[in-house]
Amino acid sequence: MKTDDLRRRDVEMVTPPFAFFLSCKKAVGLAIWLVSAMMVPYAVAQFPDTTVTKPPEAGAPDDTPLTMVPHLPEGRYWVSGQSNFIYQTNPPFYADYSGPNSFRPYHERANGRVLTLYTGLQLMKSAEVLVDFEEAGGLGLSGGLGLAGYTNLDAVRDATLSQAPYLSRLMYHQVIGFSHDTVDGDRGPLSTFSRLPSRRLELRIGKMGITDFFDINSVGSDSHLQFLNYAINQNVAYDFTADDRGYTWGVLAEYQCPKWGLRFAEALLPGPENGGSLVWNLRKANSSQGEFELHRGPLRKKDGTIRLLAYVNNGNMGIYRVAIEQYLQGKVTQPDIGNHPLQVTSKYGFGINVEQPVNTNLAIYGRFGWNNGKTESWVFTEADQTFSGGIGALGPMWRRKFDRAGIAFATNGISSEHAQYLALGGLGFVLGDGRLKYGRENLMDSYYTAHIWRGIFLGPDLQFIVNPGYNQARGPVVVPSARVHLEF
Repeated sequence: MKTDDLRRRDVEMVTPPFAFFLSCKKAVGLAIWLVSAMMVPYAVAQFPDTTVTKPPEAGAPDDTPLTMVPHLPEGRYWVSGQSNFIYQTNPPFYADYSGPNSFRPYHERANGRVLTLYTGLQLMKSAEVLVDFEEAGGLGLSGGLGLAGYTNLDAVRDATLSQAPYLSRLMYHQVIGFSHDTVDGDRGPLSTFSRLPSRRLELRIGKMGITDFFDINSVGSDSHLQFLNYAINQNVAYDFTADDRGYTWGVLAEYQCPKWGLRFAEALLPGPENGGSLVWNLRKANSSQGEFELHRGPLRKKDGTIRLLAYVNNGNMGIYRVAIEQYLQGKVTQPDIGNHPLQVTSKYGFGINVEQPVNTNLAIYGRFGWNNGKTESWVFTEADQTFSGGIGALGPMWRRKFDRAGIAFATNGISSEHAQYLALGGLGFVLGDGRLKYGRENLMDSYYTAHIWRGIFLGPDLQFIVNPGYNQARGPVVVPSARVHLEF
């Protein structure tokens, strides 16, 4: 991508759709006020009355509480919490050589935790404010380095981050109904509404986690009760925007109807270096993503979901080919993807996400992801292509009503330019063995989660990784884990 044409674009500024919503912090508050003022009267008129609930149907699910403190099924307020504790270790493994960003080949142990307080307040029957606080601590194995499909989605990668609690989400959520018939609203941390119009527009603005809404999957998305690996829980080729805590500020619009759904988000991107603070000037950095959701699976007469994702990031990202040329021309002693003037370049990609229930207790899923692979990996991990798939099973199959288990596989790859950059000794933000004998990174993740009592869950997880960091000269790596999860 970057030749003379790209150099001429070094000072080019990119303005995305909806940039006026996020150009500065004051714009977020102004947008919330404007949305409320313009949308609330119409939404109140369209949003149905949910004060009358249906009686429980015959054969309704067991009402055993799965939280330490029971939650109210209705009401203006929501308060809940969770604690997730993960212990991981790895025995020594074979490695011809190691570099600054390698997964370390000797025995290691790591403890990590994430504690979250979720709160919500309905301002009216169609509008709410959600505010969450979080505390996270404990570095992952090898400090979060050396793997594209890293072993713990909850792990903290930056040792300099404070362990003090922080604001994780702050969202204004407005629902505009287009029908009088309703569907279950999945009342919880992301929405306090127990019923929603079957045809509706939802608007969210504020601080959020992009993967709370994009690329979700009922089989593999939840590191609290399901798989732990990056490449199983998410599309690792989706370089979604987030700060060093995993959140960003943005605007999200979503339309849902019985047969399909569509969502779009415009959000801030970190920079000028990856992992840094979010850039509030959208002419210098921004992230756009859209996803189409079809409410049917590939099997006829079976429920399921197919999601099609596309995204574009614009920011101060380097180009692998330019870094390689600098090194080969003797301008630098080591390829350095960050050795470029302040510029705005683009990284884009696509994803397919399919989940298919087989019966009430068994479901399968699959993901495919791809990005252009020429622009440096910026936020999530270093992967330019991925395939993953697996099976999730629920406990009633073996007479353990609230247990669950799963096994999944993934294969990750990078572009030829990305691989050459690493082979010449370049460092990415998570990879860099000093050399590279390229091979696809292949892995397996399996878990069992046992329900102990109320909101207490625990269980083992086992991962097996071949060619860690795309390097055939290292590995394979075995990572056993133990998890304790508490729901409040």
